[in-house]
Amino acid sequence: MEYLRETPSQTVGPFFAYSLTAEQYGYAYNSIMNHALVSDQIPDNYAGAEHIYIQGRIYDGNGNAIPDAIVELWQADPLGHYRTEPIGLKNGQPDFTGLGRMGTGTLPDGQFRFKTLKPGAVDTASAPVINVTLFMRGSLRGLTTRLYFSDEAEANQQDALLSAVDSDRRHTLVAQRLDQNGQIFYTFDLYMQGQNETVFFAA
Repeated sequence: MEYLRETPSQTVGPFFAYSLTAEQYGYAYNSIMNHALVSDQIPDNYAGAEHIYIQGRIYDGNGNAIPDAIVELWQADPLGHYRTEPIGLKNGQPDFTGLGRMGTGTLPDGQFRFKTLKPGAVDTASAPVINVTLFMRGSLRGLTTRLYFSDEAEANQQDALLSAVDSDRRHTLVAQRLDQNGQIFYTFDLYMQGQNETVFFAA
């Protein structure tokens, strides 16, 4: 069977957001993916790992937060390994999925906020990173980018992909760390246009 790509009149979303981010629209739908990539209790095999929060907003060309986009995260675990086993419905047991999804209309201020563990580097030539995909109206396909960590400056300098980005635009891929009330937050705002337009990669 031949598959055809989307035409200009067929953009992604916001229609499928009702099922992919049901929580945003108030549906009682127990998705296997949500804002929590890890349970409240850190799994025993990741003892010593950092519980972190990834937060931010998506801004349009006018500087307005986009309220109906979908943000997906995919990352390695603190040991630098991507999960290879299927994920299932959360059962209350300590677990780390490495996958997360959230709609930007879930929180009242258009912010997305994920709870996860800080990833490890997958090899000695790479920095710790989280893969980010956006889906939103007006876009024909998902947009992919990467999140690097501001407190990994030495590792970031060695990362081949980040080094390939123009030096004056690398900052758009670096989430800024904030320690507050004993918790660790990384702020990663994404800009669709303008001076601080986020670098996106071909999928």
